[in-house]
Amino acid sequence: MIVVTGATGALNGATVEHLLKLVPAERIGVSVRDPAKARHFADRGVRVRQGSYEDPAALRHSFEGAEQVLLVSSNDPHADAVALHRAGIDAAVAAGARRVLYTSHQGAGADSPFPPARDHAATEQFLAASGLAWTALRNGFYAHSLGWLLGAWQQTGTITAPADGPVSWTDRADAAEAAAVILAGDRGFDGPVTLTAREAVTFDDVAALASRSTGREITRVTLDDEEWIAAKVAAGTPEAMARMTLTTCQAAREGRFAGVDPLLAELLGREPRTVAGQLTAGAAA
Repeated sequence: MIVVTGATGALNGATVEHLLKLVPAERIGVSVRDPAKARHFADRGVRVRQGSYEDPAALRHSFEGAEQVLLVSSNDPHADAVALHRAGIDAAVAAGARRVLYTSHQGAGADSPFPPARDHAATEQFLAASGLAWTALRNGFYAHSLGWLLGAWQQTGTITAPADGPVSWTDRADAAEAAAVILAGDRGFDGPVTLTAREAVTFDDVAALASRSTGREITRVTLDDEEWIAAKVAAGTPEAMARMTLTTCQAAREGRFAGVDPLLAELLGREPRTVAGQLTAGAAA
């Protein structure tokens, strides 16, 4: 059995939808906080059990009979993400799973300016020490994040942000589909695997792409870090959130998100969605 956590969320929910096209429903289980929200899976034959990283006993029960467990990473900025992830790993070990897969992030590293990257690196260390076969799905930075990084560029005609670096912006839906292919397939993926779009672009590149997609000039404006923070706070963004967002740009400057890998396209059997395609879709919406 394949058990997927966080299956009522956007990422792993999409992975389950793709799994249902690849394996029989009775081979799939989901571990969710609120089983009522997973009724659409239960109605199609998926085993639905309550489980959360904060409840180890329930989590072990939800993993019962699992050969593979897909752990979604915590997105709660106030939680001890590494401790939560370790609880998931320990539950998988206790349940007798053979392999744990974990939704990590490109650029995972203990010395990254981007705090989630440090959490992912620590979690991968726990996976390596677990005694289980493991796979860290180092997904490229999700392209929908551009929405809050770029601001209201369609209205203002400017992309105003701190200095950045190349990022291989990756469609979350593509990453979800690739995870399903890995889970359902016979090919072993041990340790970290990188799943990214084919191209890494800067905000300068994005401005040029946006200009072509809209037919009007979109200008890139670079602000000093503290100047950008002050502007965000003045516009109503909590300072802590603005500073967290800034670490994305700081990590990008160091090249943490610049790598590209052909594996995602190989798994999908097609080219991954591009930033240009998403900007065009956004402009048409």
